[in-house]
Amino acid sequence: MEEKAHIVKSNCQFSSIRPIMMDLPYPPLEVKGRNQAYANLLSIDYCGSVSELSAVTQYINNEGRLCEKDCSCARALLGMGIAEMMHLQKLGQLIGLLGGRIDYVAKYRNGQKRMWTPKYLTLPDNMERILLADIEAEQAAIRQYNMHIGMISDECVNAVLARIIKDEEYHIMILQVLLEEMRS
Repeated sequence: MEEKAHIVKSNCQFSSIRPIMMDLPYPPLEVKGRNQAYANLLSIDYCGSVSELSAVTQYINNEGRLCEKDCSCARALLGMGIAEMMHLQKLGQLIGLLGGRIDYVAKYRNGQKRMWTPKYLTLPDNMERILLADIEAEQAAIRQYNMHIGMISDECVNAVLARIIKDEEYHIMILQVLLEEMRS
């Protein structure tokens, strides 16, 4: 007797997902002049261990692991991941304007260079740990952006970084709400 194939479908729909970010405009993407040192700092934000590339990858992975367990949480993570993609794109443009190169290599002040790797990700095994890891990653990004703002004297670049921080703070607020809902 022939066995029928069983079709498995996702109940979680993502077609209407939009970036989850503050409803504020971004400053123009411009720089006061070419500056390789600033481009190198932004390369760390772009693809270092604490970076937008890491955030995008971590959010997308976590969304995929949660979509059948908690659709609303998965949809929120995907929306935050899309916002992180927009941050990645803006940083890439700034790096180019500053005279840098986008090659997935973070360039550090001590001359060290590190290519991005998935080893930078935290991929816990349950929803509570996923949300806590995402909160921790957002907090680390904010600390790093603030440090870089203190090292960069270009107010155009700093305005973009300050605007990205607002989205990261918003993400933390949403993640904390999701965590509270999950725990109750």
